[in-house]
Parts: sequence; C-alpha cells; structure tokens
Amino acid sequence: MAKHSQFRLLGQRRFLPFYLTQFSGAFNDNLYKNALLLLIAYQTTGLLGLSVNTVINLAAFLFILPFFLFSGVAGQMADRYEKAAIIRKVKLAEIGIMALAALALWFDWYEGLLVLLFLMGTQSTFFGPVKYAILPQVLGDDELLGGNGLVSMGTFIAILLGTIAAGLLMGLEAAAKLTAVSVLVMAVLGYLAARQVPETGAASADRTGPAMRFQPIRETWQLMSLAAERKSVLWAILAISWFWFLGAAYLTQFPNFGQNNLQGDETVVTLLLAMFIVGISIGSMMCERLTRHRITLAPVPWGALGLSLLGVDLFFAVPASPESSTWWTLITNPIYLRVLLDLVGIGICGGLFIVPLYAFIQHETPQIKRARIIAALNVINALFMVVSALAGILVLGVFDVGIPGFFLMLSLANGLALIAVWRLRQSTRSESVDN
Repeated sequence: MAKHSQFRLLGQRRFLPFYLTQFSGAFNDNLYKNALLLLIAYQTTGLLGLSVNTVINLAAFLFILPFFLFSGVAGQMADRYEKAAIIRKVKLAEIGIMALAALALWFDWYEGLLVLLFLMGTQSTFFGPVKYAILPQVLGDDELLGGNGLVSMGTFIAILLGTIAAGLLMGLEAAAKLTAVSVLVMAVLGYLAARQVPETGAASADRTGPAMRFQPIRETWQLMSLAAERKSVLWAILAISWFWFLGAAYLTQFPNFGQNNLQGDETVVTLLLAMFIVGISIGSMMCERLTRHRITLAPVPWGALGLSLLGVDLFFAVPASPESSTWWTLITNPIYLRVLLDLVGIGICGGLFIVPLYAFIQHETPQIKRARIIAALNVINALFMVVSALAGILVLGVFDVGIPGFFLMLSLANGLALIAVWRLRQSTRSESVDN
C-alpha cells in the first residue's frame, strides 16, 4: 500500500477541524497571556499592592495551577464521554471566558484578568487530554506519527504567532481594546471549527469506564499511579516532560539572552523565538519520513544527542564582546548566524525527540485509559516547567551563572536523558522482537 504525505490529513474532515480547533486555542492562550503580561509590565505599577515582577510571576502560576488541580477530572471525563462533544463544550466555555476577558480588557480591570487567566488555564486543562487522546481514534497506526507531527508543528507555530500578535497589539494606541476584540473573535472561530469535528464514539459509552468523582487533588494523584502501570510508557512521559523543561528554560531566557548576550533589540528576541519554533516544526515534519510511517522510537536518541551537542556549540557560539544588533545583524553576520543555526538545530532535534514519544504513548495505551494517561503527562509537564523556572532562578540568580552557562549546563544534563531514551529504545526493540 502506497504511503501518502501527512499533509493530506489537512484536507480531510476527520482531522482538519480538530487541527484548526487546537491551533486557534494555542494561539488565543498565548495572545491573551502575553498581552496581559505586557499590559502589566508597561501600563501598571503593580496590582494588589505587589510589584510588577511579583504580579507577572503570579500570572504564570495562576495559568499553570489548574493542571495540578483538575487534570484528574479532565482525564476521567475524556475517557468516559465522547471526545468531539467535550471539545465543543470546552471551546464554548472559552467564548464565555474570553467575553469576560474582553470586558475586563476594555475597562482596564487587571485584577479580573488574573482570575480569567486561571480560568483559561482550567479550559486548557480540560482540552489537553482530549487533544492527544482523540488522534488514535481518527488516525490509523501508519498516520499517527504524521498526525502528531502536524499537531506539534501547529501548536508551536500558534505559540509564536500568538506571542508576536500580542507584541504588535501592545504597540498600538488602543492596545487593550484591540486585544479584547481579538481574543473574543479567535474564541468564536475556534468554536466554529470545533462544531465540525466528527463524533468519535465514547471510549466507555457503556459506562464501564471510570466513575466521575470531583476530588481534584486525589484524582490528580491517582493519575500518577495510572501512568506508572507500564514502565516504558512512564519513561516516555518523563522524556517528554524533560523536553518541556528544556523548552521552557530556553523560551524563558530568550528576552534576556537577546538583550544582554547579543546586545539586541526587540526584533532579535522575536527572531530567536522564531528560529527555535521553526526548527521544532521542521523536526516534527521530518519524523514521518524518517520512520517510514512506523511508530518507532528510532529518532528519539538522535534527537537527544543533537540537543546536547548543539547546546554545547551554542555556548561557544555566543560572542564574547557583542555589539548592538538587530534581526538583520543576526542573519548577515557569521558570528551571530552561528547562534541562529544552533537554535534551529536544537529545535529540529526537539521535534525529532518528542513527536515519536507522543505517538508511542498513544499507541501503547489502552483506549479506555488513554486520556487519563495524557492528563498524567500534562501534570508532569507542568511540574517540570515549574522546576525549570526554579532552576533558572537558582542558577542565574543565586549562583550568578550567565545565560550561556545555563544553556551549557542544560545541554550536559541532557546527557542523562540521552542514556534514558537509548535504553527505552533498546527495551522497546526487545519487546517487539519477543512479540
């Protein structure tokens, strides 16, 4: 049977409406979150008697907190009920949240915007398990890796575009009001796309699935036990979460890295982010061809090796005495161009690293438990990103290590991930031979 490109999925109803729905959601999350952070940073002197830096960190905490509180309930719901219906309800909730956010933006009610940021995090928490659990129900095994590649590419491009859009809107006179209109329009477009997602059938339509219990902390804790049932799946989850640790560290440091280590303006920061995300998108798209449509972890160790080697090279690529730079300097000056190429390469290796792992987890998890396993992954991802932020504070603030040195430390620590995924790859090969 002839194999077709993953891009043909974008022309099919079983995939395209879902793809547009998740793209719009990721775009809107980042548009709203970054616009709010910029408004707090540049148009207020702090809220609730707190400094601007404290409020910005509080905002980041409020967005990620729901993943710890509600992932257990979200996973239960996605395993028990029909996934397309859940997607529509979640996107309808987004319209309500964004309508309130639009009012708060319009009337400069920043305290309310922080509460709504928590609600946006909650909405994302309930969408997360459905986002990856639905793919094995609508795609064949030979399409699963390509579909995950498209979703990964779409998610990161949406992050980039949402971040850029927030920055552009903040440069306009009526920034808050334009942002209000934008987030509401995007929420409505996301819901319209969600209405076209075909029904998939519930994983446990006969009600033999998990009983619904609203005990957030207990259910989230039980997700960890569920994730640990199969050792290979647990190691794959930890590997993905390690990538989010790395990715969060890079993305968080780009503004200061561009300003202090490259002496760049705001266009340099945008270019660094763009090159990193373009790299991830390229790596995600390469996976299907490299694996010949098979669900295999073969690219993962190579991706891990590239993350380490290119991260080390990035440390040596940073100029010792940088001069003032713009985006044009970075693409025309060979010294700075090496930094960009390293970031693109790190992104490519990141795509090769995580896409096969996502497909592996989906394929190796029973349908009746799949959404809860994805919910467990989301919890551990959130935990790793929090630890990543704390590591950045410790290394950069307490130990006073420079950002290039921090990147070097991450690259060396990634050697442990390389060993772990190599052993995981070998163990899954042994299992396939035994079977």
